[in-house]
Amino acid sequence: MDYITLAPEMELPTSLEDVDAHSMYAAFEKITDGRCKRGRRYPVALILTLIVLAKLMGEPKLSGVSQWARLRGTWLNEVLHLERTQWPAASTYTYVLERLDAQEVTREMQQCLTRAETSRRCGDEPSRLATQGGAEHSAQIAMDGKTMRGTLGHEAPTQESVHLLSLYEVGTGIVLAQRAVQTKENEISAAAEGVTPELLKGRIYSADAMHTQKKWCRQVTRAGGHYLLIAKNNQSTLREDLALYLDDPEADRTCWHTASTCNKGHGRLEKRSLVATTDLNDFLARDWQEVAQVFRLERTVFKKGGWSTSVVYGLTSLPPKQASASRLLELNRNHWGIENRSHWRRDVTLGEDHSQVRSGCAPQVLAALNNTVLALMDFLHVPNVPNQMRFYQAHPREALRLLLVKL
Repeated sequence: MDYITLAPEMELPTSLEDVDAHSMYAAFEKITDGRCKRGRRYPVALILTLIVLAKLMGEPKLSGVSQWARLRGTWLNEVLHLERTQWPAASTYTYVLERLDAQEVTREMQQCLTRAETSRRCGDEPSRLATQGGAEHSAQIAMDGKTMRGTLGHEAPTQESVHLLSLYEVGTGIVLAQRAVQTKENEISAAAEGVTPELLKGRIYSADAMHTQKKWCRQVTRAGGHYLLIAKNNQSTLREDLALYLDDPEADRTCWHTASTCNKGHGRLEKRSLVATTDLNDFLARDWQEVAQVFRLERTVFKKGGWSTSVVYGLTSLPPKQASASRLLELNRNHWGIENRSHWRRDVTLGEDHSQVRSGCAPQVLAALNNTVLALMDFLHVPNVPNQMRFYQAHPREALRLLLVKL
């Protein structure tokens, strides 16, 4: 079976007033409506439900969402227990979205999905999350930025380009926080100002080389978190120091730790080897807060008849007792889940880069809803998102149950 369904006993509520308080629809109801009270025909919760419902069935654009809802008006009235004769136009969806707070939408979705994940894994015993296995499942957060390409190339003041910085929980697929990088700042300053101590404590933050910054390392460790970072040309002195020592064939490797993996798939063979050591801790401690290990990661790929090799160097505040060489190798590989399972699927499967919605907060809110769709798929452990969308097209009540019942 290449699709997933909810438990059959989870029936639809008899009206929208009876929706479970822990459902996705209930989370939509908590979002503040930025419109004037006069003339509101469609509640925010209904608008967001229609968008996510249509996206679950493969509609990437708001024009498609609008037509999808109008063609299924009779069915929607039946299952949602409404008596509507009209359904929103595409401009109405845009008008609503551009007046919402994108960070509030992200926060409400994150809380709903995290609560569902906690309930599924721990039932009535949330203290189980404090165990080693529970902590490791949600420990790693990957941080990365993404430009919404459909917002580029527009000069109107209300249509600025949008670049989003996201914090992605690797183990669950939930985007914990997401904010737009403003015109007069960059990802580095946005990361320093946009991450709260509540998100940092007890977490492992991985990021690309841009964020290998001394200030950022201090912020993470002082808040009780850990960092895992790569050193490239933006920290050329650090990279040269690591390369000089880790590439030295005559270095004392008595206390070095190694790990390697070999994977085959997607038409290529990939070998990854990592060596880690604590030998440079004292040397680097003055500049890099609480550094506990440095490492060298070599990646060799055989694809289309040829081999290619790349080497990167990095450092982490995780001591060997908490992160062996094999664990560091796993963390480095898992970091790219934000690119492969979030950004790539938002662009290719959900068509985000082709969206021409670009006024107000609408692009950021749409990105938050795309994150929600993918997080729901990950919550269900869907192996193939397009196949699941085709299943929902044939069985729309299954998609609706995902939004109206407790996950």
